[in-house]
Amino acid sequence: MTAFSPLAIGPHIVQPPVVLAPMAGITNAPFRTLCREFSGGKGLFVSEMITTRALVERNEKTMQLIRFDDTEKPRSIQLYGVDPVTVGKAVRMIVDEDLADHIDLNFGCPVPKVTRKGGGSALPYKRPLLRAILHEAVTNAGDLPVTMKMRKGIDDDHITFLDAGRIAVEEGVTAIALHGRTAAQHYGGTADWDAIARLKEHVPEIPVLGNGDIWSADDALRMMRETGCDGVVVGRGCLGRPWLFSDLVAAFEGRGTYAQPGLRAVADAMVRHARLLGEWLGDESRGVIDFRKHVAWYLKGFSVGSEMRKKLAITSSLDELSAQLSELDLDQPWPVGADGPRGRTSGNNRVVLPDGWLKDPYDCAGISEEAESDTSGG
Repeated sequence: MTAFSPLAIGPHIVQPPVVLAPMAGITNAPFRTLCREFSGGKGLFVSEMITTRALVERNEKTMQLIRFDDTEKPRSIQLYGVDPVTVGKAVRMIVDEDLADHIDLNFGCPVPKVTRKGGGSALPYKRPLLRAILHEAVTNAGDLPVTMKMRKGIDDDHITFLDAGRIAVEEGVTAIALHGRTAAQHYGGTADWDAIARLKEHVPEIPVLGNGDIWSADDALRMMRETGCDGVVVGRGCLGRPWLFSDLVAAFEGRGTYAQPGLRAVADAMVRHARLLGEWLGDESRGVIDFRKHVAWYLKGFSVGSEMRKKLAITSSLDELSAQLSELDLDQPWPVGADGPRGRTSGNNRVVLPDGWLKDPYDCAGISEEAESDTSGG
């Protein structure tokens, strides 16, 4: 087995070099806790997307989203913003109030509510705007490391990742994560791992992390061997599979034994996940309701009838969830072929952009704090 070096994110050493990708409505504190428990505390676990304007304005929901468990070290916040001044204020607030130990910037989100304002995966096309945001973030971050996550570009005709990578290096970004898809692809098709290798060759000065189509621990090892990247970012592969992080630790430490839990252990994880959500939200029912979206991911591959799946998807208390799960054949072993794509897979989408966005990559007129979203998360 090839030995992989630990990943350095500023002063933080991440070993194994594995990062939980920020996912709106998913990577809240309860899910991060569950993933950390399975990993034995190894790896880096990033918050869901926090909007800079909402943070600066101390939006109530946003302030809850940035609360970390005492065991979370380092504390990682992902920020989204389109106005350099607002991004700078948000970063300065994080530093002054000791809200996090690491800041990641989102330039990869492909959803219309983000790209129509010029944010997420639309933003790197405007090179001067990207540079200005990175400059404000790094300047205001002080000793905190600033990283960024991005996609290949808007579509095949507007590829930006190499230019964006060079700008990031010049502005003092600590590391870059690249999802090997364009915004137009969303999550469809196959991730382009060759692009990750090209970025690593293009910016050898800083760590490059690869993202896209890591459904198993073996996929992570293969990505690192094939691309030469310094670490992996795992997103949809851990949906309903928080124990993937125990597999990743085992793989990087040279142990070939993976979790592959039976349905009884999966059911236990489901109840724990729902309980953690209820404790975090301060309301058991709200926690179980929020958990509903995870049910199909956890049960993928297991023999569970459609009626029971429907019942599980409308539970509203821990007792009800536990009772429904107890009716299943909990002695089922881990199903063959249960790994693989989960979550959204649609591709070839039209990217919703501000009017005239693609006319000139250097014309940033009309982008201001008014384009900032006032809400965070999913």
